[in-house]
Amino acid sequence: MGEECISPTCAQRLNCLDTIRIACSIQMNRFADAIDEGIRRVGDLFSWTVFLLMVAIVVLVVLQWFEIGSIKLEELQWHLYAMAMMVGMSYALTCGAHIRVDVLQHRFSDKTKCGIDIAGTILMFFPFVVFLFLESLPYVTKAIEDQEHSNAPSGLPWRWIIKAFIPLGCMLMTLAGISHLLRCIATFRKPQ
Repeated sequence: MGEECISPTCAQRLNCLDTIRIACSIQMNRFADAIDEGIRRVGDLFSWTVFLLMVAIVVLVVLQWFEIGSIKLEELQWHLYAMAMMVGMSYALTCGAHIRVDVLQHRFSDKTKCGIDIAGTILMFFPFVVFLFLESLPYVTKAIEDQEHSNAPSGLPWRWIIKAFIPLGCMLMTLAGISHLLRCIATFRKPQ
């Protein structure tokens, strides 16, 4: 009658461990979905930076036709590009749009692919993101304390904002990595 339950005969076929694994996999995927949704929302919010970047580039090109330069506009491009990249990397990982080297991977089973992804995420991805985060903190802290600004007289006054996106991007990448890792573990642990 539309009820989604496991009949006693089906439940008898599954051993207790498989039932627990399936339940854990479902919970891991739900948690990963929640992380992904948060990252997608942040990504959607910052997707406008790409549009603004294009507008700034077009305006600067048109101004250069008339031999008019704008240092603020050039620096704004750097700021917008940095924001888009630091947020966009986690968004790409979440959506599966990141670059992969699939020379051999297409031959592997899903469990083997997940095993490789688990090892790569733990041994390479997380150490790099943590290293980048920790190394960026003094750099960003000093920029904020000094209220760092452009060296150009007519440049943007808030250069520290662009630097603050480095640890923010690392935090988003860590969340995206956790989500990816949870999905891989859930797939890897599924009973055959």
